[in-house]
Amino acid sequence: MSRENFDKLGEECGVFGIYDFDGNDVASTIYYGLFALQHRGQESCGIAVSDTNGPKRNVTSRKGMGLCNEVFTPDSLQALKGDIGVGHVRYSTAGESVPENAQPLVLNYVKGTLGLAHNGNLINAIELREELEKTGAIFQTTIDSEVIAYHIARERVNTSSIEKAVARAMQKIKGAYSLIVMSPRKLIGARDPYGFKPLCIGKRDNAYVLASESCALDTIGAEFIRDVNPGEIVTITKDGIQSDCDLCIPKEKTARCIFEYIYFARPDSEIDGVGVYHSRIQAGRYLAQDSPVEADLVVGVPESGNAAALGYSLESGIPYGTAFVKNGYVGRTFIKPGQSSRESSVQIKLNVLKEAVKGKRVIMIDDSIVRGTTSDRIVKMLRDAGATEVHVRISSPPFLWPCYFGTDIPEREQLIAYNRSINEICEVIGADSLGYLGEERLSQMVQGLPICKGCFTGEYPMKPPTRDIRGNFER
Repeated sequence: MSRENFDKLGEECGVFGIYDFDGNDVASTIYYGLFALQHRGQESCGIAVSDTNGPKRNVTSRKGMGLCNEVFTPDSLQALKGDIGVGHVRYSTAGESVPENAQPLVLNYVKGTLGLAHNGNLINAIELREELEKTGAIFQTTIDSEVIAYHIARERVNTSSIEKAVARAMQKIKGAYSLIVMSPRKLIGARDPYGFKPLCIGKRDNAYVLASESCALDTIGAEFIRDVNPGEIVTITKDGIQSDCDLCIPKEKTARCIFEYIYFARPDSEIDGVGVYHSRIQAGRYLAQDSPVEADLVVGVPESGNAAALGYSLESGIPYGTAFVKNGYVGRTFIKPGQSSRESSVQIKLNVLKEAVKGKRVIMIDDSIVRGTTSDRIVKMLRDAGATEVHVRISSPPFLWPCYFGTDIPEREQLIAYNRSINEICEVIGADSLGYLGEERLSQMVQGLPICKGCFTGEYPMKPPTRDIRGNFER
């Protein structure tokens, strides 16, 4: 996806792990789990598996650039033999989009092997990497996930178990992370103390599963057990699940990324007891209460705007309709039109149903406006299709600050809301009116769950880095 040409937030990543105690091969299950998490990352993907009854260093893996069905074939999955494994889909928030940065990472070290999949962004990765380099560490990637893997491996040399090594590494790393770690005989899940990124536990027959979202459990027919708590480390072995909550902080200090509920997560997922679909419906209802306008039709910009549009319709009584047809065959990493081309990235992905909007006053609901370069085109598309008025409502507050915890929000100067009033933004995008969700509504839409809203307020749950750590480690 071109961050310049298409004005949408960058996804996070998706992680998935499974340990089948009956000894069945797990690669195909990981594949379908990643398929369900594909919305979290379309740049690269990978699977690493091991046989818990075989040699300790026998890990097989396959990684590549592109979508799951582009990287994996039935034959390549068949070749991945093992009853324990971990998978990853990636969107780059730190590190270039190159094959070397695909995950999971597999390390061979003195204690055996380590497979690691990471979703999130560390704020002290540069300092930790420089420390490691001074002691002779050689890095193969430009991603912060490799810093985590190194620290776990180093700590494992001096501790009695992999889970203790993970706990020690977590005391050094700062930022947002959900981790799945595969050792020769254990599967470990860990979530940062603030709980920025989601991670949940499932069970299918005699196998335990870890996944970024509950929708992945549904896809493979697993039963949702519970979420991994912020700061918790869970260790899955043939003896069952062990939990270590020594790094957990008071619940009121946790800070989930609110954009999981607004945009990132699939609507059929539930995160920390709150349904994503319900939270989007609520956001739409609040918009209707706080920013009402007379109109004939409420429409959503697919996909994440649809549920909020339905909520607006339910609250306002204005009919809900479909105004956009989305090209389902365009991945988010399609070949972008060049500057000299007349094709628009937006129009390749979306087309307006003229008969639905012609002669009507339309309320268009979207999840966010980042730079504004997409919103103005969509508003124009509606007008060109015959809409007499276009009123834009956004199911989040205006972006005013960057994110350091894994959401690809650009520098403040590139944000349309920076140094502009709402009326000025409305003028830029060419709408008849514009309304944003109030900041005070965010915690209400997730039923009071403690959240991070630093990108709207500039108040982060932990002290942000003094230098911009977003991007890669290349000098």
